[in-house]
Amino acid sequence: MMRPGLWLKDALPHGLLGRSLLIIVVPLVVLQLVSAYVFYASHWETVARRLAKGLAGDIGAVIESMRAFPDPESRRIVLSIASEKMELDIRFTPDGILPNQPSSPPNSFLERAMEDAMGERVQRPYRFDTDALEREVVILVQLSDGLLEIYAPKKRLFTSTTYVFILWMLGTAMLVFGIATVFMRNQVRSVRKLAVAADRFGKGQDVLGFKPEGASEVRQAAQAFNLMRERIQRQIQQRTEMLAGVSHDLRTPLTRMKLQLAMMGDLDGRAELDEDISEMELMIEGYLAFARGEGTETPVETDLPALVEDVVGRFRRQGAQIDLHSEGDLRMPLRPVALSRVLANLIGNAIRHGRSGGHVWVRVGRRQGAAEILVDDDGPGIPPESRDDVFRAFTRLDPPRAAAGGGVGLGLTIARDIVRAHGGEISLEDSPLGGLRVRLRLPL
Repeated sequence: MMRPGLWLKDALPHGLLGRSLLIIVVPLVVLQLVSAYVFYASHWETVARRLAKGLAGDIGAVIESMRAFPDPESRRIVLSIASEKMELDIRFTPDGILPNQPSSPPNSFLERAMEDAMGERVQRPYRFDTDALEREVVILVQLSDGLLEIYAPKKRLFTSTTYVFILWMLGTAMLVFGIATVFMRNQVRSVRKLAVAADRFGKGQDVLGFKPEGASEVRQAAQAFNLMRERIQRQIQQRTEMLAGVSHDLRTPLTRMKLQLAMMGDLDGRAELDEDISEMELMIEGYLAFARGEGTETPVETDLPALVEDVVGRFRRQGAQIDLHSEGDLRMPLRPVALSRVLANLIGNAIRHGRSGGHVWVRVGRRQGAAEILVDDDGPGIPPESRDDVFRAFTRLDPPRAAAGGGVGLGLTIARDIVRAHGGEISLEDSPLGGLRVRLRLPL
């Protein structure tokens, strides 16, 4: 069951431009509604009553004049004056009788105002119809000696100020809304540029030509983003240079030690020393690989399924059995060399730890707005409580997985760093095949 208020949250705009315009539009609509209510409750009501009383008063004056001067010539003069001065087309039918039918109840404020005015100013049986004719109102009044049929122009009851007022309200509202949209779009553009720059930097892409613009607060946030970006890049560069320098410097004494051991001949403990030196060389290679994993490679538009197929092809040529399934074309900006190292590490681990002689399953496709790569094996897997530990540098699990292959515990650490540099994430799960599933997601 949906929580109260959740549907309203879903119905509201999610973008900054939409919400900003909503903040402007809601008070504007409320103001228009209040203005319309005040207009119809006071101005229009007052004007309508006065117009109705004016028409009813003219009719009452004509009736009283005809009563005071009952001869035919005087009545003709009275009706002529009513036509010329009051815009009333009046026809008198001697011995005429008002139709014997109940009058329909008034269905508008104007009809109620006219009904009150006729009862106050005329005080005789009457009927009126505002819909029979397009431009005139028909009013029938029963007199003692006949029926008075009156045709009055509707402009005597209706005022154009109502429509003018509505047009002015709608026109000014649309003008204000248009101006607000133009200004808000310009302000939101700078925020959107900042969001795009942050998203590109989070995906490891170059952010070129980004300059602070917009309101002072947005400029301040953009300047803070630029400073943060420079600090992060400087720290990554310093870390890479430090690791590469240390690893390079360690190679020289190791090389001397290997030469000295070779010249010493067969001595007790030489085999153990050779093994230690080989392990140290392996660790140094791991250091260098970790340093290179920080990534100075420039992202380029890359066909991800083709990249995965190329890595899989190298393992197949070495005799590995890999079931690969790709779901169509999927192009995106990537660092192909770095990502190839990630895939090689993941697939190599799956082959090394699998039970079925190096049989691995690889899937590539689009899932929920991201590119997803799945690598499954049927090996012993990794306990859920240990899966976070394998991403830590120099961490090697106990048997049986660690015993199945070498390494210094930097492979998954490097893989995660490269994937996160692309703005993605890597996670470990239980595989439907009984082993371990590695899920790699990259934002499109």
